[in-house]
Amino acid sequence: MSSTKFDVIVLGSGPGGYVAAIRASQLGLKTAVVEAAELGGICLNWGCIPTKALIKSAQVFEYINHAEDYGISVDNASVNFENIIKRSRNVADGMSKGIQFLFKKNKIEKLMGWGKVQPGKKVEVEDKDGNKTVYSADNIIIATGGRSKELPALKIDNEKIVGYRKAMTLDKLPKKMVVVGSGAIGVEFAYVYSSIGVDVTIVEFLDRIVPNEDEEVSKTLEKIYKKKGIKVMTSAEVTNVDTKGEGCKVTVKTKSGEENIDCDVVLSAVGVVSNVENCGLEDVGILVDRGKIKVDEFYKTNMPGYYAIGDVVPGPALAHVASAEGIICVENIAGQNPEPLDYNNIPGCTYCLPEISSVGYTETKAKEAGYDIKVGKFPFTASGKASAAGAKDGFVKLIFDAKYGELLGAHMIGYNVTEMIAEIVAIRKLETTGHEIIKTVHPHPTMSEAVMEAAAAAYDEVIHL
Repeated sequence: MSSTKFDVIVLGSGPGGYVAAIRASQLGLKTAVVEAAELGGICLNWGCIPTKALIKSAQVFEYINHAEDYGISVDNASVNFENIIKRSRNVADGMSKGIQFLFKKNKIEKLMGWGKVQPGKKVEVEDKDGNKTVYSADNIIIATGGRSKELPALKIDNEKIVGYRKAMTLDKLPKKMVVVGSGAIGVEFAYVYSSIGVDVTIVEFLDRIVPNEDEEVSKTLEKIYKKKGIKVMTSAEVTNVDTKGEGCKVTVKTKSGEENIDCDVVLSAVGVVSNVENCGLEDVGILVDRGKIKVDEFYKTNMPGYYAIGDVVPGPALAHVASAEGIICVENIAGQNPEPLDYNNIPGCTYCLPEISSVGYTETKAKEAGYDIKVGKFPFTASGKASAAGAKDGFVKLIFDAKYGELLGAHMIGYNVTEMIAEIVAIRKLETTGHEIIKTVHPHPTMSEAVMEAAAAAYDEVIHL
Protein backbone atom coordinates (compact mmCIF):
# COMPACT_ATOMS: atom_id res chain seq x y z
CA MET A 1 0.00 0.00 0.00
CA SER A 2 1.57 3.23 -1.09
CA SER A 3 -0.23 5.59 1.30
CA THR A 4 -3.06 5.93 3.78
CA LYS A 5 -3.25 9.76 3.55
CA PHE A 6 -4.83 11.58 0.58
CA ASP A 7 -6.10 15.01 -0.41
CA VAL A 8 -9.34 13.46 -1.72
CA ILE A 9 -10.97 10.07 -1.15
CA VAL A 10 -14.05 9.26 -3.24
CA LEU A 11 -16.50 6.55 -2.15
CA GLY A 12 -17.81 4.92 -5.32
CA SER A 13 -16.44 4.79 -8.87
CA GLY A 14 -19.62 5.45 -10.87
CA PRO A 15 -19.98 8.39 -13.29
CA GLY A 16 -19.97 10.77 -10.31
CA GLY A 17 -17.08 9.18 -8.42
CA TYR A 18 -14.62 8.38 -11.20
CA VAL A 19 -15.13 11.76 -12.92
CA ALA A 20 -14.61 13.59 -9.61
CA ALA A 21 -11.44 11.56 -9.01
CA ILE A 22 -9.98 12.28 -12.46
CA ARG A 23 -10.72 16.00 -12.17
CA ALA A 24 -9.19 16.06 -8.68
CA SER A 25 -6.04 14.42 -10.01
CA GLN A 26 -5.89 16.91 -12.93
CA LEU A 27 -5.95 19.71 -10.34
CA GLY A 28 -2.95 18.25 -8.55
CA LEU A 29 -4.78 16.56 -5.65
CA LYS A 30 -3.61 13.19 -4.40
CA THR A 31 -6.68 11.03 -4.95
CA ALA A 32 -8.03 7.56 -4.10
CA VAL A 33 -11.30 5.86 -4.99
CA VAL A 34 -13.03 3.18 -2.92
CA GLU A 35 -15.08 0.63 -4.90
CA ALA A 36 -16.85 -2.47 -3.60
CA ALA A 37 -17.72 -3.99 -7.01
CA GLU A 38 -16.72 -3.05 -10.59
CA LEU A 39 -14.92 0.14 -11.61
CA GLY A 40 -17.32 2.45 -13.40
CA GLY A 41 -20.21 1.65 -11.09
CA ILE A 42 -23.76 0.72 -12.08
CA CYS A 43 -24.07 3.03 -15.10
CA LEU A 44 -21.12 1.58 -16.91
CA ASN A 45 -21.45 -2.05 -15.82
CA TRP A 46 -25.17 -2.57 -15.28
CA GLY A 47 -27.00 0.50 -16.56
CA CYS A 48 -26.51 3.14 -19.24
CA ILE A 49 -23.87 1.36 -21.34
CA PRO A 50 -24.85 -2.36 -21.49
CA THR A 51 -28.52 -1.43 -21.97
CA LYS A 52 -27.54 0.56 -25.08
CA ALA A 53 -25.79 -2.58 -26.38
CA LEU A 54 -29.01 -4.58 -25.86
CA ILE A 55 -31.01 -1.86 -27.59
CA LYS A 56 -28.63 -1.97 -30.55
CA SER A 57 -29.09 -5.77 -30.88
CA ALA A 58 -32.87 -5.31 -30.79
CA GLN A 59 -32.61 -2.56 -33.39
CA VAL A 60 -30.49 -4.73 -35.72
CA PHE A 61 -33.08 -7.51 -35.47
CA GLU A 62 -35.84 -5.03 -36.28
CA TYR A 63 -33.86 -3.75 -39.26
CA ILE A 64 -33.47 -7.30 -40.57
CA ASN A 65 -37.18 -8.00 -40.09
CA HIS A 66 -38.02 -4.85 -42.06
CA ALA A 67 -35.21 -5.26 -44.62
CA GLU A 68 -37.78 -5.57 -47.41
CA ASP A 69 -38.78 -1.94 -46.74
CA TYR A 70 -35.25 -0.96 -47.81
CA GLY A 71 -35.18 -3.19 -50.89
CA ILE A 72 -33.15 -5.98 -49.28
CA SER A 73 -34.15 -9.64 -48.89
CA VAL A 74 -33.02 -11.52 -45.78
CA ASP A 75 -34.15 -15.04 -44.96
CA ASN A 76 -34.55 -16.83 -41.64
CA ALA A 77 -33.16 -14.33 -39.17
CA SER A 78 -33.34 -15.52 -35.59
CA VAL A 79 -32.40 -14.28 -32.13
CA ASN A 80 -29.48 -15.85 -30.27
CA PHE A 81 -30.38 -14.51 -26.84
CA GLU A 82 -27.26 -15.85 -25.17
CA ASN A 83 -25.04 -14.02 -27.66
CA ILE A 84 -27.01 -10.78 -27.29
CA ILE A 85 -26.39 -10.89 -23.54
CA LYS A 86 -22.75 -11.84 -24.14
CA ARG A 87 -22.19 -8.86 -26.45
CA SER A 88 -23.75 -6.48 -23.91
CA ARG A 89 -21.45 -7.80 -21.15
CA ASN A 90 -18.39 -7.51 -23.42
CA VAL A 91 -19.24 -3.86 -24.12
CA ALA A 92 -19.53 -3.19 -20.36
CA ASP A 93 -16.26 -5.02 -19.62
CA GLY A 94 -14.45 -3.01 -22.29
CA MET A 95 -15.65 0.25 -20.77
CA SER A 96 -14.68 -0.87 -17.25
CA LYS A 97 -11.15 -1.62 -18.54
CA GLY A 98 -11.17 1.92 -19.98
CA ILE A 99 -11.75 3.32 -16.46
CA GLN A 100 -8.83 1.24 -15.15
CA PHE A 101 -6.63 2.83 -17.84
CA LEU A 102 -7.81 6.34 -16.87
CA PHE A 103 -7.08 5.65 -13.18
CA LYS A 104 -3.57 4.53 -14.06
CA LYS A 105 -3.00 7.51 -16.38
CA ASN A 106 -4.17 9.97 -13.72
CA LYS A 107 -2.29 8.21 -10.86
CA ILE A 108 -5.49 7.52 -8.90
CA GLU A 109 -5.22 4.85 -6.25
CA LYS A 110 -7.89 2.11 -6.29
CA LEU A 111 -9.01 0.91 -2.86
CA MET A 112 -11.12 -2.18 -3.56
CA GLY A 113 -13.57 -3.04 -0.79
CA TRP A 114 -16.55 -1.70 1.16
CA GLY A 115 -16.00 1.87 2.30
CA LYS A 116 -17.43 3.57 5.37
CA VAL A 117 -16.85 7.17 6.35
CA GLN A 118 -15.64 7.77 9.91
CA PRO A 119 -15.32 10.89 12.06
CA GLY A 120 -12.09 12.84 11.77
CA LYS A 121 -12.06 12.74 7.92
CA LYS A 122 -11.34 9.04 7.73
CA VAL A 123 -12.60 6.16 5.58
CA GLU A 124 -12.53 2.51 6.61
CA VAL A 125 -12.22 0.04 3.73
CA GLU A 126 -13.04 -3.61 4.28
CA ASP A 127 -11.67 -5.93 1.56
CA LYS A 128 -13.26 -9.19 0.37
CA ASP A 129 -11.30 -11.18 2.98
CA GLY A 130 -12.63 -9.03 5.84
CA ASN A 131 -9.38 -7.06 6.36
CA LYS A 132 -10.00 -3.44 7.37
CA THR A 133 -7.71 -0.50 6.58
CA VAL A 134 -8.34 3.09 7.66
CA TYR A 135 -7.38 5.93 5.29
CA SER A 136 -7.56 9.64 5.89
CA ALA A 137 -8.13 12.59 3.56
CA ASP A 138 -8.68 16.33 3.81
CA ASN A 139 -11.79 15.87 1.66
CA ILE A 140 -14.11 12.88 1.40
CA ILE A 141 -16.68 12.66 -1.40
CA ILE A 142 -19.60 10.24 -1.01
CA ALA A 143 -20.72 8.97 -4.42
CA THR A 144 -22.32 5.65 -3.52
CA GLY A 145 -25.09 5.89 -6.14
CA GLY A 146 -28.45 4.15 -6.15
CA ARG A 147 -30.22 0.82 -6.69
CA SER A 148 -33.58 -0.50 -7.89
CA LYS A 149 -36.46 0.62 -5.74
CA GLU A 150 -38.59 -2.21 -4.32
CA LEU A 151 -42.35 -2.00 -3.83
CA PRO A 152 -44.06 -4.16 -1.15
CA ALA A 153 -46.05 -6.04 -3.83
CA LEU A 154 -42.90 -6.48 -5.97
CA LYS A 155 -40.18 -8.04 -3.87
CA ILE A 156 -37.26 -8.73 -6.18
CA ASP A 157 -36.20 -12.40 -6.05
CA ASN A 158 -34.03 -12.22 -9.23
CA GLU A 159 -35.79 -15.25 -10.61
CA LYS A 160 -39.35 -14.31 -11.46
CA ILE A 161 -39.40 -10.73 -10.20
CA VAL A 162 -36.28 -8.95 -11.42
CA GLY A 163 -34.70 -5.49 -11.35
CA TYR A 164 -32.83 -3.86 -14.25
CA ARG A 165 -29.62 -5.67 -13.36
CA LYS A 166 -31.01 -9.16 -13.74
CA ALA A 167 -33.05 -8.06 -16.79
CA MET A 168 -29.69 -7.65 -18.54
CA THR A 169 -28.52 -11.16 -17.86
CA LEU A 170 -31.62 -13.38 -17.98
CA ASP A 171 -30.74 -17.06 -18.41
CA LYS A 172 -33.28 -17.57 -21.16
CA LEU A 173 -35.61 -15.52 -23.28
CA PRO A 174 -39.06 -15.31 -21.64
CA LYS A 175 -42.22 -15.66 -23.71
CA LYS A 176 -44.18 -13.08 -21.70
CA MET A 177 -42.98 -10.20 -19.56
CA VAL A 178 -44.75 -7.59 -17.43
CA VAL A 179 -42.81 -4.33 -17.00
CA VAL A 180 -43.92 -2.31 -13.96
CA GLY A 181 -43.08 1.38 -14.36
CA SER A 182 -42.66 3.33 -17.59
CA GLY A 183 -39.81 5.71 -16.92
CA ALA A 184 -36.64 5.42 -19.03
CA ILE A 185 -35.67 1.98 -17.67
CA GLY A 186 -39.15 0.50 -18.13
CA VAL A 187 -39.76 1.66 -21.71
CA GLU A 188 -36.19 0.80 -22.81
CA PHE A 189 -36.48 -2.81 -21.63
CA ALA A 190 -40.02 -3.03 -23.01
CA TYR A 191 -38.62 -2.03 -26.42
CA VAL A 192 -35.71 -4.51 -26.24
CA TYR A 193 -37.74 -7.52 -25.23
CA SER A 194 -40.70 -6.77 -27.48
CA SER A 195 -38.35 -6.37 -30.48
CA ILE A 196 -36.84 -9.81 -29.98
CA GLY A 197 -40.18 -11.55 -29.77
CA VAL A 198 -41.37 -11.31 -26.14
CA ASP A 199 -45.02 -10.52 -25.40
CA VAL A 200 -44.67 -7.36 -23.25
CA THR A 201 -47.21 -5.55 -21.03
CA ILE A 202 -46.34 -2.19 -19.42
CA VAL A 203 -48.13 -1.28 -16.18
CA GLU A 204 -47.90 2.39 -15.17
CA PHE A 205 -49.37 3.86 -11.97
CA LEU A 206 -49.81 7.34 -13.44
CA ASP A 207 -52.19 8.26 -16.27
CA ARG A 208 -49.56 8.12 -19.07
CA ILE A 209 -46.27 6.39 -19.90
CA VAL A 210 -42.97 8.31 -19.61
CA PRO A 211 -44.92 10.59 -17.23
CA ASN A 212 -42.10 13.13 -16.76
CA GLU A 213 -42.11 13.97 -20.46
CA ASP A 214 -44.32 16.37 -22.38
CA GLU A 215 -47.84 14.97 -22.80
CA GLU A 216 -47.60 14.86 -26.59
CA VAL A 217 -44.43 12.80 -26.34
CA SER A 218 -46.18 10.35 -24.01
CA LYS A 219 -49.13 10.01 -26.38
CA THR A 220 -46.87 9.46 -29.39
CA LEU A 221 -44.80 6.78 -27.69
CA GLU A 222 -47.91 4.97 -26.43
CA LYS A 223 -49.39 4.95 -29.94
CA ILE A 224 -46.13 3.56 -31.43
CA TYR A 225 -45.78 0.94 -28.69
CA LYS A 226 -49.35 -0.27 -29.13
CA LYS A 227 -48.79 -0.52 -32.88
CA LYS A 228 -45.69 -2.58 -32.10
CA GLY A 229 -47.82 -5.02 -30.08
CA ILE A 230 -46.88 -3.85 -26.58
CA LYS A 231 -49.87 -3.74 -24.24
CA VAL A 232 -49.94 -0.48 -22.25
CA MET A 233 -51.93 -0.17 -19.00
CA THR A 234 -51.98 3.30 -17.41
CA SER A 235 -53.60 4.43 -14.12
CA ALA A 236 -52.91 0.87 -13.07
CA GLU A 237 -51.25 -0.67 -10.03
CA VAL A 238 -49.73 -4.09 -9.44
CA THR A 239 -51.21 -5.24 -6.12
CA ASN A 240 -49.87 -8.79 -6.08
CA VAL A 241 -47.56 -11.18 -7.91
CA ASP A 242 -48.10 -14.87 -7.31
CA THR A 243 -44.83 -16.66 -8.15
CA LYS A 244 -45.94 -20.15 -7.13
CA GLY A 245 -45.95 -22.61 -9.98
CA GLU A 246 -44.42 -22.25 -13.44
CA GLY A 247 -44.64 -18.53 -14.12
CA CYS A 248 -46.17 -15.49 -12.42
CA LYS A 249 -49.75 -14.39 -11.98
CA VAL A 250 -49.80 -10.61 -11.81
CA THR A 251 -52.84 -8.89 -10.28
CA VAL A 252 -53.34 -5.39 -11.68
CA LYS A 253 -55.84 -2.93 -10.20
CA THR A 254 -57.32 -0.55 -12.79
CA LYS A 255 -60.17 1.95 -12.85
CA SER A 256 -62.46 -0.70 -14.27
CA GLY A 257 -61.52 -3.37 -11.69
CA GLU A 258 -58.92 -6.11 -11.27
CA GLU A 259 -57.14 -7.90 -14.07
CA ASN A 260 -54.89 -10.95 -13.92
CA ILE A 261 -51.94 -11.31 -16.30
CA ASP A 262 -49.94 -14.51 -16.72
CA CYS A 263 -46.26 -14.09 -17.58
CA ASP A 264 -42.81 -15.66 -17.13
CA VAL A 265 -40.97 -12.66 -15.66
CA VAL A 266 -41.93 -9.38 -14.00
CA LEU A 267 -39.49 -6.49 -14.36
CA SER A 268 -39.73 -3.95 -11.56
CA ALA A 269 -38.71 -0.58 -13.01
CA VAL A 270 -40.35 1.72 -10.48
CA GLY A 271 -37.40 3.98 -9.82
CA VAL A 272 -34.13 4.28 -7.98
CA VAL A 273 -33.37 4.54 -4.27
CA SER A 274 -30.15 6.06 -2.87
CA ASN A 275 -27.42 3.95 -1.26
CA VAL A 276 -27.17 5.84 2.03
CA GLU A 277 -27.19 2.81 4.35
CA ASN A 278 -24.19 1.10 5.87
CA CYS A 279 -21.67 3.69 4.75
CA GLY A 280 -21.08 5.41 8.11
CA LEU A 281 -23.19 8.57 7.66
CA GLU A 282 -24.74 8.30 11.14
CA ASP A 283 -21.32 7.82 12.76
CA VAL A 284 -20.09 11.08 11.25
CA GLY A 285 -23.36 12.95 11.83
CA ILE A 286 -24.07 13.63 8.14
CA LEU A 287 -27.67 14.75 7.65
CA VAL A 288 -29.98 12.66 5.50
CA ASP A 289 -33.45 13.97 4.57
CA ARG A 290 -36.04 11.77 2.81
CA GLY A 291 -33.38 9.29 1.77
CA LYS A 292 -31.01 11.92 0.32
CA ILE A 293 -27.86 13.50 1.78
CA LYS A 294 -28.34 17.23 2.39
CA VAL A 295 -25.76 19.35 0.54
CA ASP A 296 -25.20 22.97 -0.49
CA GLU A 297 -24.67 24.20 -4.07
CA PHE A 298 -21.04 22.94 -3.98
CA TYR A 299 -22.06 19.55 -2.52
CA LYS A 300 -20.76 20.19 1.01
CA THR A 301 -22.63 18.22 3.67
CA ASN A 302 -23.29 19.65 7.15
CA MET A 303 -19.94 18.18 8.30
CA PRO A 304 -16.79 20.02 7.17
CA GLY A 305 -14.57 18.02 4.81
CA TYR A 306 -17.39 15.64 3.76
CA TYR A 307 -19.15 16.06 0.40
CA ALA A 308 -21.77 14.08 -1.55
CA ILE A 309 -22.68 13.88 -5.27
CA GLY A 310 -24.83 11.87 -7.68
CA ASP A 311 -27.81 9.69 -6.86
CA VAL A 312 -27.34 10.15 -3.08
CA VAL A 313 -28.20 13.88 -3.24
CA PRO A 314 -31.44 15.60 -4.37
CA GLY A 315 -31.82 16.16 -8.11
CA PRO A 316 -32.26 13.89 -11.15
CA ALA A 317 -30.62 10.45 -10.83
CA LEU A 318 -28.68 10.71 -14.11
CA ALA A 319 -25.09 9.82 -14.96
CA HIS A 320 -24.31 13.17 -16.61
CA VAL A 321 -25.68 15.04 -13.59
CA ALA A 322 -23.44 13.03 -11.24
CA SER A 323 -20.40 13.77 -13.45
CA ALA A 324 -21.17 17.51 -13.57
CA GLU A 325 -21.68 17.58 -9.78
CA GLY A 326 -18.38 15.72 -9.25
CA ILE A 327 -16.45 18.28 -11.33
CA ILE A 328 -18.06 21.27 -9.57
CA CYS A 329 -17.46 19.69 -6.15
CA VAL A 330 -13.76 19.03 -6.82
CA GLU A 331 -13.12 22.40 -8.49
CA ASN A 332 -14.60 24.10 -5.44
CA ILE A 333 -12.34 22.00 -3.14
CA ALA A 334 -9.34 23.09 -5.26
CA GLY A 335 -10.35 26.77 -5.00
CA GLN A 336 -11.30 27.12 -8.67
CA ASN A 337 -14.50 29.14 -8.05
CA PRO A 338 -16.85 27.03 -10.28
CA GLU A 339 -20.36 28.04 -11.29
CA PRO A 340 -23.13 26.09 -9.47
CA LEU A 341 -25.06 23.62 -11.63
CA ASP A 342 -28.23 24.90 -13.32
CA TYR A 343 -30.69 22.08 -12.64
CA ASN A 344 -33.23 23.69 -14.98
CA ASN A 345 -30.97 22.98 -17.92
CA ILE A 346 -30.33 19.24 -17.55
CA PRO A 347 -31.18 17.12 -20.60
CA GLY A 348 -33.02 13.82 -20.15
CA CYS A 349 -32.71 11.00 -22.69
CA THR A 350 -34.62 7.76 -23.15
CA TYR A 351 -33.12 5.26 -25.60
CA CYS A 352 -36.13 3.23 -26.66
CA LEU A 353 -37.04 3.44 -30.33
CA PRO A 354 -38.12 6.06 -31.18
CA GLU A 355 -35.76 7.87 -28.82
CA ILE A 356 -36.91 10.64 -26.49
CA SER A 357 -34.94 13.67 -25.35
CA SER A 358 -35.99 16.79 -23.49
CA VAL A 359 -34.80 19.74 -21.47
CA GLY A 360 -36.47 22.57 -19.57
CA TYR A 361 -40.19 23.29 -19.21
CA THR A 362 -42.97 21.21 -20.72
CA GLU A 363 -45.85 23.17 -22.24
CA THR A 364 -47.99 22.53 -19.13
CA LYS A 365 -45.21 23.51 -16.68
CA ALA A 366 -44.39 26.71 -18.63
CA LYS A 367 -48.05 27.81 -18.44
CA GLU A 368 -48.20 26.92 -14.73
CA ALA A 369 -45.10 29.08 -14.19
CA GLY A 370 -47.05 32.02 -15.64
CA TYR A 371 -45.29 32.33 -19.01
CA ASP A 372 -47.02 33.58 -22.13
CA ILE A 373 -45.65 31.03 -24.63
CA LYS A 374 -45.07 30.43 -28.31
CA VAL A 375 -44.88 26.78 -29.37
CA GLY A 376 -43.27 25.50 -32.54
CA LYS A 377 -43.53 21.90 -33.67
CA PHE A 378 -41.92 20.17 -36.63
CA PRO A 379 -42.90 16.57 -37.43
CA PHE A 380 -40.33 14.16 -38.86
CA THR A 381 -42.84 13.23 -41.58
CA ALA A 382 -41.68 16.50 -43.19
CA SER A 383 -37.96 15.68 -42.82
CA GLY A 384 -36.05 14.41 -45.85
CA LYS A 385 -33.45 12.65 -43.72
CA ALA A 386 -36.14 10.91 -41.63
CA SER A 387 -37.94 9.76 -44.80
CA ALA A 388 -34.70 8.40 -46.28
CA ALA A 389 -33.94 6.56 -43.03
CA GLY A 390 -37.45 5.09 -42.86
CA ALA A 391 -37.94 6.81 -39.50
CA LYS A 392 -40.78 9.29 -39.91
CA ASP A 393 -42.27 8.86 -36.43
CA GLY A 394 -42.04 11.74 -33.99
CA PHE A 395 -41.36 15.49 -33.87
CA VAL A 396 -39.36 18.34 -32.36
CA LYS A 397 -41.30 20.74 -30.16
CA LEU A 398 -39.86 24.02 -28.88
CA ILE A 399 -41.45 26.27 -26.25
CA PHE A 400 -40.49 29.96 -26.18
CA ASP A 401 -41.27 32.81 -23.84
CA ALA A 402 -43.39 35.07 -26.09
CA LYS A 403 -42.10 38.23 -24.39
CA TYR A 404 -38.31 37.81 -24.64
CA GLY A 405 -37.89 34.95 -27.12
CA GLU A 406 -36.10 32.77 -24.52
CA LEU A 407 -36.20 29.03 -25.23
CA LEU A 408 -38.01 27.60 -22.19
CA GLY A 409 -38.04 23.93 -23.16
CA ALA A 410 -37.55 21.37 -25.92
CA HIS A 411 -39.15 17.96 -26.37
CA MET A 412 -38.23 15.49 -29.06
CA ILE A 413 -39.27 12.00 -29.99
CA GLY A 414 -37.80 10.26 -33.02
CA TYR A 415 -34.80 8.63 -34.59
CA ASN A 416 -31.47 9.72 -33.04
CA VAL A 417 -32.96 12.65 -31.07
CA THR A 418 -30.73 11.90 -28.06
CA GLU A 419 -27.87 13.23 -30.22
CA MET A 420 -29.79 16.44 -30.91
CA ILE A 421 -30.61 17.67 -27.42
CA ALA A 422 -27.11 19.03 -26.59
CA GLU A 423 -27.68 21.82 -29.13
CA ILE A 424 -30.70 22.91 -27.14
CA VAL A 425 -28.83 22.78 -23.82
CA ALA A 426 -26.12 25.04 -25.34
CA ILE A 427 -28.78 27.38 -26.79
CA ARG A 428 -30.40 27.73 -23.36
CA LYS A 429 -27.03 28.19 -21.64
CA LEU A 430 -26.15 30.99 -24.07
CA GLU A 431 -29.64 32.55 -23.78
CA THR A 432 -30.11 32.35 -27.54
CA THR A 433 -33.48 33.63 -28.82
CA GLY A 434 -35.94 31.99 -31.19
CA HIS A 435 -34.98 34.29 -34.08
CA GLU A 436 -31.28 33.53 -33.60
CA ILE A 437 -32.04 29.79 -33.88
CA ILE A 438 -34.02 30.42 -37.10
CA LYS A 439 -31.02 32.31 -38.52
CA THR A 440 -28.54 29.58 -37.48
CA VAL A 441 -28.01 27.66 -40.72
CA HIS A 442 -28.50 23.94 -40.12
CA PRO A 443 -27.13 21.33 -42.53
CA HIS A 444 -29.50 19.58 -44.94
CA PRO A 445 -30.57 16.81 -44.97
CA THR A 446 -30.25 16.09 -41.24
CA MET A 447 -32.56 15.26 -38.38
CA SER A 448 -31.17 18.30 -36.54
CA GLU A 449 -32.56 20.83 -39.01
CA ALA A 450 -35.93 20.04 -37.43
CA VAL A 451 -34.75 22.26 -34.52
CA MET A 452 -34.45 25.26 -36.85
CA GLU A 453 -37.79 24.40 -38.48
CA ALA A 454 -39.56 24.05 -35.11
CA ALA A 455 -38.22 27.47 -34.06
CA ALA A 456 -39.45 28.90 -37.36
CA ALA A 457 -42.86 27.26 -36.81
CA ALA A 458 -43.17 29.06 -33.43
CA TYR A 459 -42.74 32.40 -35.23
CA ASP A 460 -44.86 31.53 -38.30
CA GLU A 461 -41.78 31.40 -40.56
CA VAL A 462 -41.59 27.67 -41.17
CA ILE A 463 -40.64 26.70 -44.71
CA HIS A 464 -41.30 22.96 -44.99
CA LEU A 465 -44.78 22.70 -43.47
